[in-house]
Amino acid sequence: MAPKKVLFTGATGYIGGSVLTLLQNSTHADIKNLSYSVLVRKPEHAEYYKAQGMTPIMFKNLDEDMELLKKAASEHDIIINTASAARAIGARSLVEGLAERKKTTGEPVWFIHTSGTSSIGNRPVSKVYTQEDAPFEFNDKTQNIHEYELKREAHDPYSQRTGDVATVQAGEEFNVPTYIIMSPTIYGNGTGAFNKRSIQVPFLARRAVKKGYAEYIGEGAGVWDHAHIDDTAKVYELVLEKLFAGENLPFGRKGIYFAGNGRHLWKDLSDGLAKAGFAAGVLKEDKARPIGLQEITDDTPNGNYQFLELGFASRSVTNAVLATEVLGWKPVKGEADWERGFEEEIKAAMAE
Repeated sequence: MAPKKVLFTGATGYIGGSVLTLLQNSTHADIKNLSYSVLVRKPEHAEYYKAQGMTPIMFKNLDEDMELLKKAASEHDIIINTASAARAIGARSLVEGLAERKKTTGEPVWFIHTSGTSSIGNRPVSKVYTQEDAPFEFNDKTQNIHEYELKREAHDPYSQRTGDVATVQAGEEFNVPTYIIMSPTIYGNGTGAFNKRSIQVPFLARRAVKKGYAEYIGEGAGVWDHAHIDDTAKVYELVLEKLFAGENLPFGRKGIYFAGNGRHLWKDLSDGLAKAGFAAGVLKEDKARPIGLQEITDDTPNGNYQFLELGFASRSVTNAVLATEVLGWKPVKGEADWERGFEEEIKAAMAE
């Protein structure tokens, strides 16, 4: 019998909330019949999800509640982990719990993990890792992304990448299939009940509104992919559809799925925000200014030098071949939506 019980982490977040909304509204027979438990940390969130017919499970965080996580996972068939990708200990505990579920029921279990393409970005400003020996463009079907992440971890550990590696290794150790959705810059309005804003573009938009001008780090020459949140959420649904159909999807070290649908230069992104902010009368200039990596780190509360370089200045170009060819992913949002997103983010920043 197909798995029916889902443990969902990160339901209150931008990605998680949008994925959960899409799955709840799915027309796929097996997905429609899923029951959900959600890990939450606030009583008000627990009350909300309980009212929605879900089972809330209160916990502290993904670093400390190992036994709670294992027990919760052992009572579910599917885990959709959209909480922080940088919590390797939590991911391992959840996979270990799924293994117990598999032993108890004899039924399939699946672990779907959320990550991002900063894990494979270079570090062009600090020169810590210039990526000279890396593929100019990453391909999730023809290249071993896991092996590349292992090599990068040995040279320059990065918490999100550490989570990716731990997920794959735990899946292999406990014989649990793992599927990692490694998304690029995600944009657009989220559809979840709580957080409706992404990270990268909103961060830059808030800074722009606060300072009166937009910025890009260093030369702004790094290239990244992007995708709309609606298209991103669809990847998760497609993974479930294929698994319920009994298809042998690539998993583990071969199951790292990119999910990009467009590309941008960091400078062009910031120039787009500058143009939108200038048109709205909130910015003084319609072109973005450069800012040094150390300067923006010092100017950011709890600023992390490595995170800002990898997440806002690196080169990370990916080809979502597994998603398109294996899952049948057909994104519906295009460059017009990306461009329109600049105005949306400036307006959202102005309203805060």
